[in-house]
Amino acid sequence: MAKTLSIDGKRLYSSLARLGKVGAYKDETAGVIGVNRLALTAADGEGRRLVTKWFREAGLRVTVDKIGNVYGRRRGREDHLAPVMLGSHIDSVPTAGRFDGCLGVLGALEAVRTLNDVKAATRRPLVVAYFTDEEGCRFGTDMLGSAVATRRLPLERAYALKDRDGLTVKGELKKIGFLGHEPVGRLRPHAYLECHIEQGPTLRHKRRDVGVVLGVQAISWAELTITGKSAHAGTTPMSFRRDAGLTASRLNAALREMTLSGRYGRDMRAAMGMIRLTPNMVNVVPGRAVCTVDLRNPSDALMAKAEADFARLCRKVADQDGLAVASRRTAKTPHVPFDESVQALIADRADRLGLSHEPILSGAGHDAQEWSRVCKTAMVFVPGERDGISHNPREFSTLKQCADGVNVLLGAALVLAEEA
Repeated sequence: MAKTLSIDGKRLYSSLARLGKVGAYKDETAGVIGVNRLALTAADGEGRRLVTKWFREAGLRVTVDKIGNVYGRRRGREDHLAPVMLGSHIDSVPTAGRFDGCLGVLGALEAVRTLNDVKAATRRPLVVAYFTDEEGCRFGTDMLGSAVATRRLPLERAYALKDRDGLTVKGELKKIGFLGHEPVGRLRPHAYLECHIEQGPTLRHKRRDVGVVLGVQAISWAELTITGKSAHAGTTPMSFRRDAGLTASRLNAALREMTLSGRYGRDMRAAMGMIRLTPNMVNVVPGRAVCTVDLRNPSDALMAKAEADFARLCRKVADQDGLAVASRRTAKTPHVPFDESVQALIADRADRLGLSHEPILSGAGHDAQEWSRVCKTAMVFVPGERDGISHNPREFSTLKQCADGVNVLLGAALVLAEEA
């Protein structure tokens, strides 16, 4: 394929806009239209049906596995060879924009459409995929579908996960019509590529066209249950209180201090993204708090130190406040380095297109980190305007930024698809 192929950026951007209408809502805080397509909700089901329809219109053979991952396969000249897979996710956080995950799926679809336009065949088959509940904010485990597909997470354990209303993954898959029949764990691609928005400010500030992703930092999620004693807010003296909300606040502040201390490296990050108080009433001291802890670090050793120190701190604060603090691990992934040869290929494709590029470690988790255990894998990052803000309705990348990233993806995929 001597001629350099280029995708139709307007067609890609139109697809992103159309999918962005599924689960759309008016975000009063940001003053823009956002997306709420939480995994395995009715909106997610609608989005899945739309993208699946586009897969079929592009001539892809669609299959759905038992965890709801959707695969669209394009035949290769030597169709028995392991495929090159391109993908990401279309589920969202409740306050999302239209690019996170969707660019990787629709960009991969656009690559196939481009090959169809010129009637080009590849040696290896291509697979375009989207994976179930990458975000993890409904059932508490991120990269859920790809973790099951790559056998890190057993299927039955994934099926049994529940959301805060007690609804299970398996039940919700069945409800939206995506409890598939294909066995999980059989697919072993030749390579996996993913194009994604950076979700941070680095590429924008350095004025780079694309990012060559080195890997993903270590991620640790936990849920804390803090049990104190509910009491009347007006009649209970302060010294008699066992305030679970106060303990949660103290631990949240301690997380911030940990990131600033330098003891865990310069890039330690932490957040208490959710705090749910019971009984959650204005005039009652909360007797129970359930909160999440999100720790991230590029070093596995420093992550382990941070986890151990925070666990000791929980015990200390519980003792001081006279409460009980129980911790439950909900997700844990180590630092994941990506394949150096695929990184070099992505950089070469960017150079051939005259695009500047920057090596960058991902601060967010991605489906690519799961597939890196079973095949050579790397990612292309696209810069974002507005300092790369993401998980926010103001998330935005331009048509050119998206097209540049997907053109690099396409170029790399074509090289990988011709390998023996």
